Amino acid sequence: MPAMTPLEEIRHSSAHILATALLRLFPEAQLDIGPPTKDGFYYDVDLDHSLTAEDLEKLETEMKRIIKENQRFERFELSREEATQLIKEMGQETYKLGRLADIPEGETISFYRNGEFTDLCAGTHVNYTKKVKAFKLLNVAGAYHRGDEKNKQLQRIYGTAFASKEELEQYLQRLEEARARDHRKIGRDLKLFHIDDKVGQGLVLWAPNGAIIRQELQNFISRKLAHQGYQQVFTPHIGKLGLFRTSGHFPYYKDSQFAPVLEHDSLEQLAHEGCSCSELSNRLSEGDVDGYLLKPMNCPMHIRIFDSQPHSYRDLPVRLAEFGTVYRWEQSGELNGLTRVRGFTQDDAHIFCTPEQVNSEIKGCLDLVREVFEALGMKDYRVRLGLRDPESSKYTGSDENWDKAEAALKEAVKVIGVNYTEEPGEAAFYGPKIDFVVEDVIGREWQLGTVQVDYNLPERFDLNYIGADNQKHRPVMIHRAPFGSLERFTGVLTEHFAGNFPTWLAPEQVRLLPMNDELVSYAEEIEAGLKAKGFRVGKDYQADKLGAKIRRAETAKVPHMLVLGKREREEGRVSLRSRIDPSAPASLTVVEFAEWLSQEVASQRLPEFRQQ
Repeated sequence: MPAMTPLEEIRHSSAHILATALLRLFPEAQLDIGPPTKDGFYYDVDLDHSLTAEDLEKLETEMKRIIKENQRFERFELSREEATQLIKEMGQETYKLGRLADIPEGETISFYRNGEFTDLCAGTHVNYTKKVKAFKLLNVAGAYHRGDEKNKQLQRIYGTAFASKEELEQYLQRLEEARARDHRKIGRDLKLFHIDDKVGQGLVLWAPNGAIIRQELQNFISRKLAHQGYQQVFTPHIGKLGLFRTSGHFPYYKDSQFAPVLEHDSLEQLAHEGCSCSELSNRLSEGDVDGYLLKPMNCPMHIRIFDSQPHSYRDLPVRLAEFGTVYRWEQSGELNGLTRVRGFTQDDAHIFCTPEQVNSEIKGCLDLVREVFEALGMKDYRVRLGLRDPESSKYTGSDENWDKAEAALKEAVKVIGVNYTEEPGEAAFYGPKIDFVVEDVIGREWQLGTVQVDYNLPERFDLNYIGADNQKHRPVMIHRAPFGSLERFTGVLTEHFAGNFPTWLAPEQVRLLPMNDELVSYAEEIEAGLKAKGFRVGKDYQADKLGAKIRRAETAKVPHMLVLGKREREEGRVSLRSRIDPSAPASLTVVEFAEWLSQEVASQRLPEFRQQ
């Protein structure tokens, strides 16, 4: 285990201080684990009482008292028998004995004591509680024991800690900004999407406004794909289990997929045989029973399209693209608006090429991802090169194929001149990958675009093409998705822009605000003319004051407003009030405004305040 940083020690110690406070206020509590995290710490607790915001305040007060007591963190080691006895004496056997059992035979079993509290812990910690100078408890959420929905749901208390009060204050300000940008809240306010329990958790209903954003993103990437020689395809949402057995997605990853669907005849036969659920699961895994699966990936479908006809080396590369919807069984506790769902649409594509074409094709993919990010103002990103972990058994294929694929990706990132980090264990099961990790305007990271090189699936499906020597050769397969998924990308983009979308993406591009009822007919003429030119036009014809109409448009985050008064009607003009372009002309003729708006859309200009 790598050594903890000083900040991790502060956060780890804060978790123990929280546990100490918990047992002082709730002696009946059963504790599970309390590790440091990237942004703070948490502790999982089994408690009949549902913790409230008021309870968090009481816990914070008690934590401050413990810190003031300046308790020392002391480490000691015990044998397994002694550790078991101590845990029972503490009355914490419900979860701690299970954690003790996780420690392999022969490894050191250590505990840390501070004041009256002792915890099974590998460490490390600060020396004294007074070293924790700035902390804050944030919220309580449900968390299944060991992350398994089959286990009991515990209460997870989240907190954060920093070396100084100034750093803590800055972090809390970023959190406040993140709450204001939360795509779930903005999505409700702007009527972008809806997730309905009657439809299913993690299944997105795109409302008309959200559908506009999604369609514009699809149009945007489709134009770029056509320029690069991609061919659009469509594939079904479901396929035979055998297809996914060949690819390796089933049964190796069956726990993260929806249950297979059986044909009626098979189901009736199994019922007649009295087949149990566990027996059925085994027979499905072994291929004794066939059925259908909601597709977890598009690649097997694209492989079948490629393999449906013979190919010469002169045909390659073949680039197949699809906005394909796939399905994953994410645990309910991990679902999060658009960014973590159970059904999502990937801007997916697969390139089948010769080994000699791999480097140039990878470069084309990377250039496309960077072009997409640049157009949307996502300039702060890092590149993560996901490699296999030699110690893991999850990867398929020969060492030779993996070596070739990893070498190709390393060469590609060097050629395009980007800084990257190598992260063993982050590869897909069939090949290494390049992930683009984007940092948004408040410093959060999101993994979006990805490019993967795959020598293994072409082998598993026995793909080939006829080479210049008139012999069969194996193609290389490249998987790539600049957005990743339209759901996740839209969620991230919503937070990135705080709902203030550029004009070309905005569901409503301009809103008409006549100053009184007499001007409604003039507004309707303008509305009809702008809609005829393809602009998305809204209107506020309510009998209300202009200030109220402007506030409603600003709340709806409409990029541009046209104020229409008596003078504007007489002169055939409009008064433009732009939220995202301070340099926009204040007064134009109707024709001039249509031309201005057309240029605004075509330029895909970013909102002005996003560049400050």
